[in-house]
Amino acid sequence: MKMGTLLSKHKIKYEFVATVWQYLPPGGWHFVSLPKETAKEIRDQLGWQEEGWGRLRAVATIGETEWDTAIWFDTKQKTYLLPLKSIIRKKENINVGQSVTVAVWI
Repeated sequence: MKMGTLLSKHKIKYEFVATVWQYLPPGGWHFVSLPKETAKEIRDQLGWQEEGWGRLRAVATIGETEWDTAIWFDTKQKTYLLPLKSIIRKKENINVGQSVTVAVWI
């Protein structure tokens, strides 16, 4: 895992490997959970930017696909979750249980 690196005056990059999981299959949302130490760093440094329900706007990249999104803080898991829409999963051939390298800019 790489810790945050300043990309510009307003964006910090976090890169990590995570396993894709699905909430209440079949048909449930797909997510990756950020590593807890990364989530703690983000919350400590950028938590003041959270909107309702622990939402932080972000840009994410997996493989060759980059998209505007948000991460959501899950109080049960004590980490942020990144939702993976079906269009992203199809473009990158991502399945439940697969490990993916993710970059998130906040």
